[in-house]
Amino acid sequence: MRTSFHATVAIAALMAGGAQAQLVIEKGSDDRIDWQSLEDFGAAHPDLQGQSVTILAPWLGPDQELFTSIAAYFEDATGATVNYSGSTSFEQQIVIDSEAGSPPDIAVLPQPGLAADLASKGYLRDLGEDTAQWVRDNYAAGDSWAALGTYAGKDGTEHFFAFPYKADVKSLVWYVPENFEDAGYEIPTTYEDLKALTEQIAADGETPWCIGLASGGATGWPATDWVEDLMLRLNTPEDYDAWTTNALPFNDPKVVKAIEEFGWFAKNPDFVAGGPASVASNDFRESPAGLFASPPACYMHRQASFIPSFFPEGTVVGEDADFFYFPAPADGSLGQPVLGGGTLFGVFTDNPVALAFIDFLKTPAAHELWMAQSGFTTPYTGVNMDAYADDTQRRLGQVLLDATVFRFDGSDLMPGAVGAGAFWTGMVNFVGGASAQDVADRIQQTWATLK
Repeated sequence: MRTSFHATVAIAALMAGGAQAQLVIEKGSDDRIDWQSLEDFGAAHPDLQGQSVTILAPWLGPDQELFTSIAAYFEDATGATVNYSGSTSFEQQIVIDSEAGSPPDIAVLPQPGLAADLASKGYLRDLGEDTAQWVRDNYAAGDSWAALGTYAGKDGTEHFFAFPYKADVKSLVWYVPENFEDAGYEIPTTYEDLKALTEQIAADGETPWCIGLASGGATGWPATDWVEDLMLRLNTPEDYDAWTTNALPFNDPKVVKAIEEFGWFAKNPDFVAGGPASVASNDFRESPAGLFASPPACYMHRQASFIPSFFPEGTVVGEDADFFYFPAPADGSLGQPVLGGGTLFGVFTDNPVALAFIDFLKTPAAHELWMAQSGFTTPYTGVNMDAYADDTQRRLGQVLLDATVFRFDGSDLMPGAVGAGAFWTGMVNFVGGASAQDVADRIQQTWATLK
């Protein structure tokens, strides 16, 4: 998301080969940034002048430019050079490079499952208990984030192998404020309120939800996000973790209940635009359009923070459209869980510059400098929230800070045959009329073939 502030700075990407980049914000020029944290970091790493570090990531285009704009401050503080490479086939490339004995010093890993696999083969370097404790102490729901980067190494012993930096939020419901105001609807603050609002909208003769699962070869994935959010609102985080590893079978009653709960929203003809028969065929990119129809075709749409990219051109988030947190149950026993994604930084070599870069990511400035541009949210409690470039990003960041539990997208944690296969297909079959029990049994059969 671009802002007027973004237009005032020039992003210069680091080129392969190590040419140092221009700083996007002149040091000391923006009092929202904790410049002292950079000064302290540089003072703590005086011996890196003239050295270099290689970083491989899936980021290309604007994301590459934004990340390399941040890396420039590491260069400035240490005198070291960052050599960045982005790859469209990152997941394959990092495995090939690791197996060939020529990995980058650091890789930016988009999936914990990939990081865990690399750690189990001995390719990742242990970042140490001190860094794991730093995450627990400095990130909201810090235990969740530390666990996200903790895996069994080649010897079977668990260590902290991957540092989380840059998070995405999925537990969101989007709506049009004017529609709510005209109808007299209030933002629900509990899960029970959300269900009551759904029933109220239907009783008023309107349609509460727009839901679309179509996504080409990935059709069905939006429903997996629904089920994951509901798993976190009906069950403990420990149950969720066990589910993603199949220690809790997919056809366990707890999982079946979460699927049925999704059906409460998606399979009721009074609750979903176009009726249940349209859910699987509605493209997820087009499904929010009902929010903006006149009169509204629906009043709510559950989707992650990226969905405004598919809103009608000219839509201003915070004015024409807005979001609220997908609320937790009223009794508070499950806390305030947030479903999301993010990236993890893994170190592959003994290069001291690589470990210094991980230390750099602990500085508030390393977060605030990206916050001040676009497309970045963080659970780091030590950042200045005023550094966010706009109120929308700030409120997304607040969702992370308010979280008592953070869990990564469950389907991404499962084996591909399940999370990106049987689970997707099962959700399409479910909205098509299959029972939750039958769907769960079939997905569990896929799990069984992998054991």
